[in-house]
Amino acid sequence: MQRKAYVTGTAALLVALLAGCTSGSGDDRPTDDANPGNAGTTTPAAQPGKYRSLPEACRVVDHDALDTLLPGIGQITDQDQREKAYQGEATLTYNTDRTVGCRWKASSGAATDRLAVDFERVVSYDNAVSDDDQAQRLYLDQQAAADLPEPSAPASASPTTPAPTASTDDDASPSAPESPSGAAGAPPAELQPRVLPGLGDEAYLDDKLNTSGSAAEQRTVTVVFRTSNVVVTIEYEEQPMATGTVPDSKELQDRARNLASQLADTLGG
Repeated sequence: MQRKAYVTGTAALLVALLAGCTSGSGDDRPTDDANPGNAGTTTPAAQPGKYRSLPEACRVVDHDALDTLLPGIGQITDQDQREKAYQGEATLTYNTDRTVGCRWKASSGAATDRLAVDFERVVSYDNAVSDDDQAQRLYLDQQAAADLPEPSAPASASPTTPAPTASTDDDASPSAPESPSGAAGAPPAELQPRVLPGLGDEAYLDDKLNTSGSAAEQRTVTVVFRTSNVVVTIEYEEQPMATGTVPDSKELQDRARNLASQLADTLGG
């Protein structure tokens, strides 16, 4: 008698399961990174900025620079007080990897001078925007807020003025109002707030004269520049002791610009 071949119930179930897995493999199982229509492609992340940290703000301005910017320091007779003035006062910050700053102040017989230096390291959290691009946006926002005047056109580019015609006293036009650059204490045209070439990746200078009643006038010169993903802001103020005395615009601007150049070189190094 021939014996019939048979498969046990357990073996039959195992064969059926194996057959089902084999026939469905590769068709129904999703993958973790599957992206229909973009298979095999990835978007490259934007480049990080050059700077991963910031300097110690109260150490970036040396004694020689402070002697020039704050002449009153040299008149402090107490050695401990003079050293404290050189050290400055750090700006309160909760993340020194992102923002740092320092403040200095000194008074002489002629004026009180104040200096503030702030550094901001910009980090973009958008993979499509680099740190440098994000820093440029921040810088441009600050420049726009400064509301710099339009640069004056060179004299050679101005159209030829027609010869004046004779007029009577009755039809003579009133004289033009005095330009801001001619106002008392206002800087001349070449020292007006403006963009500064050759300083970092981009830079501008602002110059404001503040008058408060009968008090002496205070001038504030601000220089802001960007180097890669770091934006540096310098504020330099002088308030004379004598009422009616106006701080010299060129002198303060030159001092602030020289300091900005030193800081840009320090960052670049």
